[in-house]
Amino acid sequence: MSVDVGARLRHVRGLKGLSQRELAKRAGVTNSTISLIESNQMNPSVGALKRILDGIPIGLAEFFAIEPDAPRKAFYRAEELVEIGKGGISYRQVGETMFGRALQILKERYEPNASTGRVPLVHDGEEGGIILRGRLEVTVDDERRILGPGDAYYFESRRPHSFRCVGPEPCEIVSACTPPTF
Repeated sequence: MSVDVGARLRHVRGLKGLSQRELAKRAGVTNSTISLIESNQMNPSVGALKRILDGIPIGLAEFFAIEPDAPRKAFYRAEELVEIGKGGISYRQVGETMFGRALQILKERYEPNASTGRVPLVHDGEEGGIILRGRLEVTVDDERRILGPGDAYYFESRRPHSFRCVGPEPCEIVSACTPPTF
């Protein structure tokens, strides 16, 4: 059985009402370290994890003993979507946490010219989305397409990929990925 340390840390940090920045300060690590662990882009050593958990504070045994409650809420009003993006890209997530969940659903909004950056994204899983409004340039491997309203994408997330809003108006998308990425 594999343990999703990133989701577990995000869940516990949220329960304690700590921001990534506050936890990093308390643990004596960089904010990016917390972010990388929570997004499962970094797997901390036991010693590093203990140091971070001391900043919460919670012990290793208690941290690994926490079992997620099965998500019971089935319906979400627009104002209940949780903003997890920043800058020119808004990611509004269905559900407060992804802890214990296998699927992440997002309502994304890219401002004109906003992009996921020059370095392509690569992670485990699959993702897909449908363009609701605007035009989105999607690059997967070396293939690039400009998608408009009603167009969709779906691919294995291990393939290098990036997104960029093209045109004068914001682009809105409903997307899903499994396992949760953020």
